[in-house]
Amino acid sequence: MRTFGAVLQALREHTELSREEFGHLVGLSKHTVASIEQGRRMPDPDFADRAETILGNTGALRRAAPCLTRQPGLAAWFRRWARLETTAITLYTYECRLIPGLLQTEAYARTLFTNQLPPLDDEQIEAQWVARAERQRLLRERPNTAFSFILEEHLFRRHTGGVEVTRGLVDHVLEIAQLRNVELQIMPTKQEAHAGLGGPMRLLETPENKWFAYCEGQESGQFIADSKVVSMLQMRYARMRSQALTLKDSMSLLQRMRGDL
Repeated sequence: MRTFGAVLQALREHTELSREEFGHLVGLSKHTVASIEQGRRMPDPDFADRAETILGNTGALRRAAPCLTRQPGLAAWFRRWARLETTAITLYTYECRLIPGLLQTEAYARTLFTNQLPPLDDEQIEAQWVARAERQRLLRERPNTAFSFILEEHLFRRHTGGVEVTRGLVDHVLEIAQLRNVELQIMPTKQEAHAGLGGPMRLLETPENKWFAYCEGQESGQFIADSKVVSMLQMRYARMRSQALTLKDSMSLLQRMRGDL
C-alpha cells in the first residue's frame, strides 16, 4: 500500500495537481488522497481506473491495484468488503450472533479471539485486534458516513466474557450511539418474528451510489453484488428498522441492562 501510494503521489505531482485538485477529479477529499498516498488507506476497487484517466494512463496504477493487500488480521473472505467500508457513505449492519466488530471493545474482542478454534497464538490475536481497532476508526473518521446497527437483545444478555467485560461493552456502545452519524436499535427478545430471521446481513452504499451486501457464516463470507438480491436484503433491513425498538427505547433498554450488571 505504501509503494502504491508513493507511485500515485509521484504521478500526481508530475501532472502538477494538488491533492485537493486531484481529489476533486476522482471524487475524494484531499485528506483521503493523502491517506492513500501515505499507505494508510486502501483505495476502493474503481479508484485505479479513475486515477489513470487523470494521470496519463500509464497503466502503472491499474496493474498494481490487484496486488494491494491489507494488514494481517482480516479474514481473506472479508477483505473485499473491508476495502469498500473505507469509502462507503452508508453502512447497515444486522447481527444476531455477536456484537459486530465496529462496536466491540478490546476486552470483548480478545474474549472471542482467545476462544477461537483452532487456537490462535499471541501474535495472531494481536494482529486481529490491531486490524479490528483500525476498522473502528471509521466511526469517528468518517462523520459523513451514515452507520445503522440493529442488534439482538440477547447479544448483551449473554454476558460474553463475564460481567465486567459486558459492563464495559454496554458503556462503549452507549457512547458510540451518541455520535451523530450512528443509529443503533435493539431487536427485543420478545419480538415473536421479524424480517431478519434468515441471519445476519450487512449493506453498504458507495460514493457512486452503488449498493452491495455481505453475509457471513463460519469460515466463509458471501459478497453480494446482484442488484436483485441486494434490493431484497434492503427491504428486509427496512422492515427490521420498523420492528426493532426505537432509538430512544433502545438506549433506555441498554441503560437498564447496564444498571442490572
